[in-house]
Amino acid sequence: MHLTSLDLGIIAASVVISFLPAIFFYKRASSSTTEFFTSGRAAPWWLVGVSMVATTFSTDTPNLVTNMVREKGVSDNWLWWSFLLTGMLTVFFYARMWRRSRVLTDLEFYELRYAGKAATFVRGFRAVYLGLFFNCVIMATVNLAAAKIANIVLGWPMWQTLLLCSTITIFFASVSGLWGVLVTDSIQFTITMTATFAVAYFAVKQPQVGGLAGLFRQIDPKTLNLLPDFGNWSVALSVIIIPITIQWWSVWYPGAEPGGGSYIAQRMLASRTEKDALTGTLFFNAMHYALRPWPWIIVALSSLLIFPHLADIHLAFPYVDPKLIGNDMAYPAMLRFLPAGFLGLMIAGMLASYRSTIETHLNWGTSYLVHDFYRRFLNRGASERHYVFVGRVTTALLMVCAALLTFALDTAKASFDLILSVGAGTGLIYLLRWFWWRINAWSEVAAMVSSFVVAVAFFIAGKAGHHVPAHVSLVVTVATTTVVWVTATYLTRPTDRSTLLAFYRLVRPAGPGWGPVRTEAGVGPTPDSLPLALLGWVLGCVFVYSGLFGAGSFIYGRMMQGTIFLALFLLSTIGLVRLLPRLWSGAADS
Repeated sequence: MHLTSLDLGIIAASVVISFLPAIFFYKRASSSTTEFFTSGRAAPWWLVGVSMVATTFSTDTPNLVTNMVREKGVSDNWLWWSFLLTGMLTVFFYARMWRRSRVLTDLEFYELRYAGKAATFVRGFRAVYLGLFFNCVIMATVNLAAAKIANIVLGWPMWQTLLLCSTITIFFASVSGLWGVLVTDSIQFTITMTATFAVAYFAVKQPQVGGLAGLFRQIDPKTLNLLPDFGNWSVALSVIIIPITIQWWSVWYPGAEPGGGSYIAQRMLASRTEKDALTGTLFFNAMHYALRPWPWIIVALSSLLIFPHLADIHLAFPYVDPKLIGNDMAYPAMLRFLPAGFLGLMIAGMLASYRSTIETHLNWGTSYLVHDFYRRFLNRGASERHYVFVGRVTTALLMVCAALLTFALDTAKASFDLILSVGAGTGLIYLLRWFWWRINAWSEVAAMVSSFVVAVAFFIAGKAGHHVPAHVSLVVTVATTTVVWVTATYLTRPTDRSTLLAFYRLVRPAGPGWGPVRTEAGVGPTPDSLPLALLGWVLGCVFVYSGLFGAGSFIYGRMMQGTIFLALFLLSTIGLVRLLPRLWSGAADS
C-alpha cells in the first residue's frame, strides 16, 4: 500500500502528540512506585474507564474478531461476549472492595488475605508466572497482529516491525509510569475509534459489497445470526452454551478476570475513590462490549465478499510471508481500500492501539516482577527511586522477551485459545475468596497447579494426534480443578485468625461467608449490599447486551427486533440511574 505525504504526516503527528504525556509525567513517575504503578491513587473514573477500553483494544482484537466471523459467523463472538457477565460482576461486587484493599498490585492481595509460607509462595510464583510467562504470551499475540498488519500495509518483515515497535514502547513505558499510560490511552482511543469507523465505512463502499444492503443480501444469513444454529448441537455447545454457563466464571482471561485482576485491578487501585473505581469499570464494560464490535464485524463480513478464500489474500498481496496468512489477516487486507489520509489515520490508530496495550502490559508485568518479586524477596530495603529504576530496566527486558516469543505464534485465534486453556478452572476461587473466609492460600496453589497440569495434558494429547474439542477440555479442566481446590481447602488449615480479622476490618465484604469473622471483628456494618449488587449486575448486563444487539439489529435492518432491544436498553438505563446513587451512598471516599 502506498503511503502519501499526508498519511506520513498524520502518523508522525499522532506519535509526537502521544509522547507529550510521557515527558510531562516523567518526574512524577520517578518519585515512587505508587506513582509509577498506580498513578498516586488519584485517577478519575472517566480516565480509568477510557484507559481500560483502550488497553483491551489492540492490534490483535479486530484480527481476532475477523478470524471468528470468517470461520463460524457473527455468533462465534459469544466466546468473548460471554465475559460481560464476569465484567459486570467486577463492577458491582468487587470494584469497591479492590479500592478499599489499598494494595499496590493485585498480587499483594495474597499476603493481605492469607498468611504463612503458602501465601508467600503464591504471591512470588504468580509474580513470575503472570508477570513474565503469561504476560509475554499476551504481548507476543499483540506483536504478531502488528507484524501481520505491517507486512501487508508496509511490506515489512516481522523483525523490522518488532524492532521499531519495541523501541518506541520501551521508551514510553519506562519513562511515563501509569499516569502517562492513562493520559495517552485517552488520546490513543480517540484516534483508534475514529480510524475503526472509517475502515468500516470504506469497506461497505466497495463495489463487491454494495453498501450495507448489498452486504446483507449477499452474505449467508447463518453467518449473520447473533445466535448459533441450535440444530447443530456441537456448534451451539461450543459457541454459546459453554461460554455463558461455565466459561465466564471459570476462566482467568486478561481484562475479564473473575473478580477483577491484572490491569483491570490496577486501574481500580489507581482510582481516587471507590465511586470512581465502580463507575470507571462500568463505563469500560459498556464501551468494550456495546460500542466497539460492530465496525469490526462489518469489515469482517465485507472481507468475505472481497477475499472469500485465503488464496485471494495471497493473490492480492503476493509479497506477504505465506506463513502469516490466515483468516485474521483479512482485516489488515481490507485497509487497502482506505484513501489517502484515512490510511495514515488507520495506521496511526493501529499503532496507538498497539502501544496502549503493550505499554499497559509492560507496566502491569513490571509491577509484579518488581513489587511482588524483586522488592518482596530479593531486595526489601532499597529506596523508592531504586525500585523505579529497576522497573524501567525490567520493562525493557520484558519487551525483548515478548518480541522473541512472537516468532513462535501463528494466529490470533490460536493464541486466544492457548490463553483460555491455561487459565481454565481457576475462576471460581477468585470469585469466592472475597466472600468465604475458609478459602486459604493452599486452595489457590491447588487450583493453579491442577489447572496447568490438565491444560498441558490436553496440549500434549493434541500434539500426539488425539485432539479433544476445546469445549470438552474446558469442562473437564474446570471440573477437575474445582474438585482439587475444594478438597485442598478442607484438608488444610484455615488462614490464621489475626490475618482474617485484619482483612475483614479493611475490606468488609458482605454476605454470610464471613459470619464468624464478622462477629469477632467488632466493626460497623459493611458498606455493600449483595441484593443491590445483584440487581446492578442484572441491569448492567441487560443494558450492555441490549445496546450491543439493538445496534446490530438496526444495522441489519431488523427494525422490530431493534425496537425491542431499544426498549430494554432504555428500561435498564433508567434502572441503573436510580440504583447507582444507592450504591455510591455506601462507598467510602478514601
